[in-house]
Amino acid sequence: MPKLIKDGAIANDEWVLIESAEVEGALPSGNLIVPLALWAAQQEQLLARDEEVGVWLQSDESPDKIGDRLRELALVAINFPAFTDGRGFSYAQLLRSRLNFTGELRAIGDVGKDQMFFMQRCGFDSYLIADDKDTDQAIAALSSFTDTYQSAQDQPVPAFRRNA
Repeated sequence: MPKLIKDGAIANDEWVLIESAEVEGALPSGNLIVPLALWAAQQEQLLARDEEVGVWLQSDESPDKIGDRLRELALVAINFPAFTDGRGFSYAQLLRSRLNFTGELRAIGDVGKDQMFFMQRCGFDSYLIADDKDTDQAIAALSSFTDTYQSAQDQPVPAFRRNA
């Protein structure tokens, strides 16, 4: 079972990740993270539930597709299907800066410690990592660097402005 790192620490995952838009029978109870296709087909039913709802996006699904209903979502997850697919970084930046998403932003899929510091800079605050990955190393990766040059979601002022 994957492990959740949230706000820099191991956390209990209070969400159920629905992996396919083809759901047979009723949806499980609890907070749900549903694929974009399921969200598109059942938005009103999902929002009518007492529990929270989140949407997960594939790396080829733009956040613009959920932009008009973002305030109703508690969580957005972005799937990283492979280490070499970096579109999720851009989507995170877009969600935080242009679409003003303030809820939980979660990285799922092939989430590696080498990427987590940069994911955090783009606005991610939680990471679902595979069982075979070391959580201590992953948490340490979030503070790999003590200072940054460029502005980003975690530090909007670039170094040359901070040190002037």
